[in-house]
Amino acid sequence: MSALMTAVRAGRTGETVDLLARMTDAERRAHVPELLELRKELRKAPWNAYSRRAYSALHVAGTACRTGAAAVATWIAANDMRWSSAPPAAILRLLADRPADWLADVTDRLARRPPATEVPYELMAGLVRLSGCPVPTTEAYVTGWVEHTGRTWQRGSLDERLRTDAYRAPLVAALFETDDIGSRLERSAGGEQDTWPGALARLTAEGALDRKAMVDGCLARLLRGGTPADARVFLLLLRLLDPTPEERREHTADWLALAADAVSPVAGHAQSVLAALTLDGGLSARQLAEMSGAVLFRPEKKLVRAQLVLLGKALARDRTAADELLPGVAQAFGHTDPDIQERALTLVERHLTSAGDAGTRDELSAMAEQLIPELRARAAGLLGTRAAGAGAEPEPYEENLPPFTGPVRLAAAPATPEETAEEVSAALASAPSVAEFERTLDGLVRHAYHDRDALVRALRPVLARCWWNDDGARAQDSVERVFDPTRGWLFTASSGLELLLVTLYDRIRTRTLHAAVHHGTACRDCGHAALTRAFDARLWEVAYLLRTRPVPFLLSVPTWSTGLLEPDELVDRLDTYRRLGARAGEADFAQALLRVRRGDRASAQAAAGRAAALGTPEGARLARWLTAGVRALRTTRRTHPPRILVEFGELTELQEDFPAAFRPLGRPTGVLGNFRYCFHGGPGAQRHWPALLPERRELVAGRLLPGLSELAVGNGRGDGAYLPLLAESDGEAGEAMHLGLAYGLCARHPEDRLAAVDALLTLAARGQLDPVRLGTDLRQLVQAGAAKPLRLAESARTAAATGACATVWEVLRHVLPALLAGPSAAGAAPARGLGDLLGVAAECVERSGAGGEVRYLTETADRRGSSQLLTQARRLRAALAFAAAA
Repeated sequence: MSALMTAVRAGRTGETVDLLARMTDAERRAHVPELLELRKELRKAPWNAYSRRAYSALHVAGTACRTGAAAVATWIAANDMRWSSAPPAAILRLLADRPADWLADVTDRLARRPPATEVPYELMAGLVRLSGCPVPTTEAYVTGWVEHTGRTWQRGSLDERLRTDAYRAPLVAALFETDDIGSRLERSAGGEQDTWPGALARLTAEGALDRKAMVDGCLARLLRGGTPADARVFLLLLRLLDPTPEERREHTADWLALAADAVSPVAGHAQSVLAALTLDGGLSARQLAEMSGAVLFRPEKKLVRAQLVLLGKALARDRTAADELLPGVAQAFGHTDPDIQERALTLVERHLTSAGDAGTRDELSAMAEQLIPELRARAAGLLGTRAAGAGAEPEPYEENLPPFTGPVRLAAAPATPEETAEEVSAALASAPSVAEFERTLDGLVRHAYHDRDALVRALRPVLARCWWNDDGARAQDSVERVFDPTRGWLFTASSGLELLLVTLYDRIRTRTLHAAVHHGTACRDCGHAALTRAFDARLWEVAYLLRTRPVPFLLSVPTWSTGLLEPDELVDRLDTYRRLGARAGEADFAQALLRVRRGDRASAQAAAGRAAALGTPEGARLARWLTAGVRALRTTRRTHPPRILVEFGELTELQEDFPAAFRPLGRPTGVLGNFRYCFHGGPGAQRHWPALLPERRELVAGRLLPGLSELAVGNGRGDGAYLPLLAESDGEAGEAMHLGLAYGLCARHPEDRLAAVDALLTLAARGQLDPVRLGTDLRQLVQAGAAKPLRLAESARTAAATGACATVWEVLRHVLPALLAGPSAAGAAPARGLGDLLGVAAECVERSGAGGEVRYLTETADRRGSSQLLTQARRLRAALAFAAAA
């Protein structure tokens, strides 16, 4: 072994540099093959002290021995070198004698790499000095410069370091073009007085940086948008630069754009600048009207109120501008806050006499249609008969629910082994839907039956991403440990397909499959265990059948995406089994029975006759199942403070003639189990649980209810995704479904609330939503402390925005009395979010014209004060009175 390789393997970086410094280029190149071989060896070696020590010397040796600029840049930035790279000074020493053009090429290649590669800034800066090339302004270089320059351990202040930086001007200009630089500028600050915005502003004041470029750069960056940190940093810099009145007028168009579209702090600053310009005469009435049209549509009430104040000052200052500005004021008539609507109407009342154009009154009359009923009547008196709706019959309200298109029929199984392999590859890379999973599963079974060898060949490219893709006993032992049925393995849809692949490629023993099928699998006991056992049992059986006696297809593949199986289709499959002499798997046939449609009694009875005529045990069993009909569940509501849950009694029809893995589905459920420590969460097999019992929605919802309650009571997340699936299923939508929906509407996380709104709208569109039951459940959850009104208000507002105002109101009118009972008594503290909930309810009544009484509303509205709660209570009372008088 050469002296160089001995030094590299020993990790003696200093000795390695000395040896390389005495070598010629040809001698260095001769060591490249040995260095590449050592790199391969270290990649496979454990991450220990030896490999960490060797990597630094290997890093510097490979850099010095490679001659191409691309090869050197790739070696320097390699991922496996990152954590034990060589000191930049050592690399610069060995590259110092290279040509300037070559060094500039390496510099450019390193600077263009993503910042995540973490090429040291000191190395790139050193290469810039050696080559004399222009300083790069790439993201990697600029972020490295910011972090290096802003480090507080360096001598002097940030101002001093920037003042002596020869490349200051191009790098500061690049700050305005670099994505997400704001977080680094904040993180690199050295203290309250030694910050990047402060230092840049002071250098600009000294003339070290071009003032026009700095002001233009700040405005351009704020217009471009970005992260909150970007907005904070560049807004602070802009404020410290303190543009002069001339500079502000020069950028009027930029301020207008920022006030309309920027994030709230930036828009607020732009609004204050435009307000000053308006009062100084630097903003025309037309420009102010255009600005108002954008700002008054923003959701921030603070900005909207400030804009109305500005319009009031402008109207008082120049009464001749009323024809241009009053339509801008009227833009606030459509705001969701009635207080803002009233402010805008008051402003119109005050300045309407200054409007001389009849067209202005016509425009105001049309826009007054958006006002709440109480203010609309006031506007009608102000504007006369031209007020919108005066003397005309209002259009009848129509509930706008999303159309329910129903489930989708599954496409036929993949026609060839190659198509099946493509479906398997897609399913392994994502969480497949019920339809995708079932088609893929059926394709594997069919092609394993017809031509197993062709299927195995087609699947070989798929194995490249599989962790067990290795030959020998080691791979089989790993598979056996992972898929050990005694360890409580929980299948996802993707891992279930992977079990079939390891079976097809003989990576799992037949005795393991036999034990899982005939002796069952371990499963943590919780409310979800019955669903998990049933899902897993079918997959283990399919794997065992692939190994021992392949079947032509699966009986339990559903007809529809919800999991439903048409009875005639199941009879046809049993007939084909009879003709081929195939024997059905117990779990496969049990799943088929649970999926077959029995709700349509006419088609079920007809199919039962055909099934009985087959003369097979499966046909007779199917006939009995179809004629028996769906038995009712016995439910009991239980309180498990602060939760309210539902218990089910035993369902004997799921105990009779079903395999052991499926019988727990019909056993009684309890609410006192340790559901908080369940490990079944996640998007894997769980999205397939509703498809296990597609006509037993309540049974599935009841078992999911503890997890759904955790969405509102605890910090649960993700279980809300069940609700749309349950809403699309069949069967009764009873206590468990509505209670789960109530928890979802009050969930802590927005994505779960949005899923609950989707489920609510789906049930309403199908005519399966009981608003009284849902409202009662929500009221009880609020009283028990399991639901927060503010979250419910957000969900209700989202549902109402889709056009389901009457549905939302019918739910809320049964919730509000429980919340208003406290504030109706003087001195009682209202629930947080009650004002928002009353606002949503009032908006629903105003839009739909629905009526009804709400207990304690009058007592609350009569209280003195101007809080949002009292304002919205009065608004709701007025809306109900208006609806009753209509």
